[in-house]
Amino acid sequence: MKLVDALIVGAGPAGAAAAIRLAAAGRSVILIDRAQFPRDKPCAEYLGPETLRHLDLLGVLEQVRPLGHPLAGTTVIGPRGARLTGLFARAGTPYEPMGMSLRRTVLDHHLVLAARSAGATVLEGHLLQDLLYDRGSVAGAVVQDHTGGRATIRARITVGADGLRSRVANLLGGRYPPRPSRLALVAHMADVQGMTDKAEMHVHADAYVGLNPLGGGVTNVALVCGSHQAPQASGDPARFLFETLANFQGLDGRVHRNRIVREVLVTGPFAARSRCIVADGALLVGDAAAFFDPFTGEGVCTALESAELASEVIDEALRETSPVTARSLRAYRTRRRARFAAKSLVERIIGFGMFTPILFDRAIARLESRGLSHTLIGVTGHSLPPSAVLNARFLAGMLL
Repeated sequence: MKLVDALIVGAGPAGAAAAIRLAAAGRSVILIDRAQFPRDKPCAEYLGPETLRHLDLLGVLEQVRPLGHPLAGTTVIGPRGARLTGLFARAGTPYEPMGMSLRRTVLDHHLVLAARSAGATVLEGHLLQDLLYDRGSVAGAVVQDHTGGRATIRARITVGADGLRSRVANLLGGRYPPRPSRLALVAHMADVQGMTDKAEMHVHADAYVGLNPLGGGVTNVALVCGSHQAPQASGDPARFLFETLANFQGLDGRVHRNRIVREVLVTGPFAARSRCIVADGALLVGDAAAFFDPFTGEGVCTALESAELASEVIDEALRETSPVTARSLRAYRTRRRARFAAKSLVERIIGFGMFTPILFDRAIARLESRGLSHTLIGVTGHSLPPSAVLNARFLAGMLL
């Protein structure tokens, strides 16, 4: 096969978005994924206004909007009953006043279609077997199709966008697990009582449950708990899910096992970060680079932002006739750190805060009473910079 500019492994939001951007810039792109689309995936399916901005830039927002469900914001309920509600419309100047909940079967399928329309070659049902090397630099990959046939794809740059258990990341240098490490179980349920136009986040000890209305009377119910509970969840995830939900006072009588309309999907353990983000001839985006705690529900936005940053740097590197090196890609690492480091800190503060229920409830109550809840939702939803909460005034208002 002839040499292409970019081989992208993984056609989820990060990989498909990178393919769209690079193909639109005139680059030859091959996008592969082991799945056939549309395909389902465990996810909160929660999109804030900033995510909608990215989808608009990628040309898919108006296609998926009729298939989504409007979302006004999020209510967080603490382990002792304190609550806050943050509205997107009151969080700075968001791209749109409302967010959206959207099934991954719809979102990912439309992004793949957009990648094809932009000019990328999309190979579904293709699995990465190994990376190719030329004088120590990644030079493409060996892939296997659904029949077992193998092919060699040579590329100037290979992009790992293959998610939480990224094979590309493992081949480049491996992963390491930051703490805390968690597991997620996600179901679609009908007739969850009391749902409004806002998502809900219920916190209990070191676990939390997200409720996200998908429209049509169906709700995305996602339980996130410590990964040490994985043995208990194996075998019968639905049983474990409902036994755990019984510990959440705010869910009493609202969810019922006989109302599951999609099997319980399990993912984890996470979080995970890659030791090598860029290398000679290779780069990682989305969850393959780092998986952020899903408490904020904004994993899709992070993936799309990551793809935007990567595409800019890759396009710059491909303009040169010389090989693509880690040095020519280092701006991606720098820009990524500038974009995500402070946001990651906010998420880790929230994640560790759940281990102290008294302080967590106190913080929630203070933020709500002092009108700061919209700011928090704006930061977790990427509509406001992390500095809006990482400052003395906000932190004092949260705790004092």
